[in-house]
Amino acid sequence: MERPNAWKNYTAEDIEKLNDLSARYRAFLDGGKTERECVKETVALAEAKGYRDLAAVVKAGEALKPGDKVYSNCMGKAIMLFHIGKKPLEQGMNIIGAHIDSPRMDVKQNPLYEDTDIAYLDTHYYGGIKKYQWVTIPLALHGVVAKKDGTVIDVVIGEDENDPVVCVSDLLIHLSREQMTKPAATVIEGEMLNLIVGGRPIDEEEGEGEEGDEKKAAKDAVKANVLKILKDKYDFEEEDFLSAEIEVVPAGKARDLGLDRSMILGYGHDDRVCAFPSVDAILSLDETPDTTCCCILADKEEIGSVGATGMRAHYFENAVAELVAATGTYSDLTLRRALTASRMLSCDVSAGFDPNFAGAFEKKNVAYLGRGVCYNKFTGSGGKSGSNDANAEFIARLRGIMDDNNVAYQFAELGKVDQGGGGTIAYICALYGMEVIDSGVAVLSMHAPMEVINKADLYEAKKAYLAFMKNA
Repeated sequence: MERPNAWKNYTAEDIEKLNDLSARYRAFLDGGKTERECVKETVALAEAKGYRDLAAVVKAGEALKPGDKVYSNCMGKAIMLFHIGKKPLEQGMNIIGAHIDSPRMDVKQNPLYEDTDIAYLDTHYYGGIKKYQWVTIPLALHGVVAKKDGTVIDVVIGEDENDPVVCVSDLLIHLSREQMTKPAATVIEGEMLNLIVGGRPIDEEEGEGEEGDEKKAAKDAVKANVLKILKDKYDFEEEDFLSAEIEVVPAGKARDLGLDRSMILGYGHDDRVCAFPSVDAILSLDETPDTTCCCILADKEEIGSVGATGMRAHYFENAVAELVAATGTYSDLTLRRALTASRMLSCDVSAGFDPNFAGAFEKKNVAYLGRGVCYNKFTGSGGKSGSNDANAEFIARLRGIMDDNNVAYQFAELGKVDQGGGGTIAYICALYGMEVIDSGVAVLSMHAPMEVINKADLYEAKKAYLAFMKNA
């Protein structure tokens, strides 16, 4: 049951649509390197299409009717879009859900220090990464600094061509005989992921003050200079790091990959290559759908979907409860029926087959780049541990929808059975009793600073998500 390469069947119109989608996706990647930035981008896109803030609707005591479009923003780090359909919510929703956090490094709460005339920021890596991949590459700082007076300062350093960048150093090859004998997992350890942020002492005049301050400035003059720059440019003090969320991500823009421009190399394909077509699909619903459609962009998937903005929290259920109340008479039973009767695509990336590492895959059951959107009946590891396992009847209906809408698709597993594994948000949503299956885009070099996807798979994902919302 080998699937053909999707490019072989494209018309000139398909290529035009594919290129347009890819260009808009690259812009989304460049503008949304953190979950906060992705939410801001999504709100802007949604409001341009007539979506309103659900919180404002509830506060005003307004009723919602078929055709209305609302979004629910969870702490600026997760978001849900709802397009109200003709059928009662009690009959369920068609849901597509992705996550917008990506592997990275986070600046610690007491991060800034100086060692032998070099200033550093201490970090804690986030999600599953190969730590050695994050050294000696240009890195940028993205995030917010929340001050005690309630102001929140947006921070982006390293993206403008005139900005400086930061980096983590590595040991020179000439002195690395011992280092090169270590396993890859420990050749760079977590406490070595320290960002170089400065190397110039503060001017003596600027470091002067009371006697104690003078001694401190003389001892940590490079650190003092960094603090002065942060104060002058962003108006925050060293103690403000305590209430900051600053993420360390690869600097620079996503790029077309390959001489034929068939692929995209960029940071954060996992999982923004599913998040963007999910948003684009629901915003493409110009007419009132029969069934209420929902797009979820969740946070914290890379660390187990924990915390107030992870999918394990109840913000999705709470938002649906508000919808039930705004579209009729609220009852707990109606809410439970709405959730249980829903159908969902858990949109997350899958491991693309890489001929360089063919031994990690089982070639009959793997996702191939360029062969369309990928469905994973189950994920997990070993004996399907920690996975959602979609039922056959739901998969059969999906096959019909995909075939009827000329969507190129394939089925896959995440590598060989005992090779490793991974998880998504699917099993969490399945707790409501709804039908769920994982659906996403094949990725090469997943969780690396720069990942690879094929534009055809992005295009087919958008087609699949739109067909699902209209027809599931």
